[in-house]
Amino acid sequence: MDLLKEYRDRRSAQNKKVIDNADKVVKRIFSLDTITFHDGALDAKTKEMIGLTTSLVLRCDDCVKYHLEKCVEVGYTKEQIIEGMAVGNVVGGTIVIPHLRRAVEYLEALFDEKENA
Repeated sequence: MDLLKEYRDRRSAQNKKVIDNADKVVKRIFSLDTITFHDGALDAKTKEMIGLTTSLVLRCDDCVKYHLEKCVEVGYTKEQIIEGMAVGNVVGGTIVIPHLRRAVEYLEALFDEKENA
């Protein structure tokens, strides 16, 4: 299955299951997560890069993929995203390298999709 489609379909199905079974606390956490990335003193674009780099440091591959998608969506270039991930790799150390590998693979797929759209 296509790398992008597999992630998107799985995330969508899992989110539906969570929301269908969510209590007030989980619904509020999801809402807080959404509004955190709206424009404020920092614009949404900057917040997405922060989300990407912190997700990389925390070694959350699902979060990294989500923020890679958003970074491409808000207009970052491939070079800007790579540079942002380099900062995350320096902060997180060499343990982040396997996650960086998967992130770059996913990023390339996103830009291939964008070029072929």
